[in-house]
Amino acid sequence: MGRWGVLVVAGVLALALDVRGSAAQKSSGAAGAGDQITASRRNALVRAAERAMPAVVSISVTRTRIVRENPFLSFFPDEFFERFYPGAESREDVPGLGSGVIVGADGALLTNEHVVRGAEEIRVTLPDGRTFPAVVLGGSPVYDLAVLKVDAGGAKLPVAKLAANDDLIVGEWAIAIGNPFGFLLNDPQPSITVGVVSATRRDIKGGVAEGGIYKNMIQTDAAINPGNSGGPLVNGLGEVIGINTFIFTRGGGSLGMGFAIPIGTAKRILEEIRKYGRIRLAWSGLQVQPVTPYLAARLSIAKPGGLVVSRVEPKSPAAGAGVRVGDIIYRVNGEAVNTAEDAQRSIFGAGVGDRVRLELERQGHAEDVVITLAEHPEATP
Repeated sequence: MGRWGVLVVAGVLALALDVRGSAAQKSSGAAGAGDQITASRRNALVRAAERAMPAVVSISVTRTRIVRENPFLSFFPDEFFERFYPGAESREDVPGLGSGVIVGADGALLTNEHVVRGAEEIRVTLPDGRTFPAVVLGGSPVYDLAVLKVDAGGAKLPVAKLAANDDLIVGEWAIAIGNPFGFLLNDPQPSITVGVVSATRRDIKGGVAEGGIYKNMIQTDAAINPGNSGGPLVNGLGEVIGINTFIFTRGGGSLGMGFAIPIGTAKRILEEIRKYGRIRLAWSGLQVQPVTPYLAARLSIAKPGGLVVSRVEPKSPAAGAGVRVGDIIYRVNGEAVNTAEDAQRSIFGAGVGDRVRLELERQGHAEDVVITLAEHPEATP
């Protein structure tokens, strides 16, 4: 009886020890799983956002609008009264908001030109809450890019890393960082939305903003909303690959079709402004007009289409390359051209010193001509 009792007790003790051991192992396993989950939360996207986010700023601008008040117009809404009784004028401050990204330790900042267009006062706010004044060093409505200088008074500023080139992979991660609807949020921290690079080299027909040409754009489904303009589009390494610019929308909200200016274009604009204090206007010295059916008949041209050279400026790059009045240009840099806008878009992004190839017809013979663009003489200081 005693032997069985010992066995039973031993069995109970052994079982109790096994239970406690299993509980300890389970506890250790749960802690390990928790550590793995915690580690997995800090994924590549989190790390990429953390690298870029400190350099993303909110841009507040103030513009002045002239308001005309005329008591007569409320009773007599007529052009006569407006012409002879214009009423009193007053100035009204109109606030605006956008985003930007600091790209230089000297306080250089990239944003969209339309964000700061007409601004009389500009202030930028960093994610850490610091606010500084800024001025526009230069910009271009054609490229819709502007370079600002942050006056940090010697304070150290975070700087975003720019991608080396525009070598993107369709389907790779894309992170949009900016301050959408920032005027509704009492928080300097930027917002982050995630998607993919949906497409590259998108050409947008017509100008989205006045005077702008949007070519070779990056398309993304990362949500972009009002206030995101000028902020960076970032890859999985935390490098800036583009400047968020606009969306296709029906009611103001995101439809998953946002567009960013490639960083290659932005870097060229940044370099031009840093080096020359302006964006040099590339010049060929050509004037052209479309070859309409009527013009084709008048000039005995076999087929309509293309552009006829109507003028070649003396001592211009075109003149030096041998282009003549009456030449019919069918392609510029391999792209078919039928309007002056086509020609402008075909050399979009080309700068002073770049070479432009024209495929043209002269008196029935095909010719290839290469023009090296120069700075427009009227734009030279």
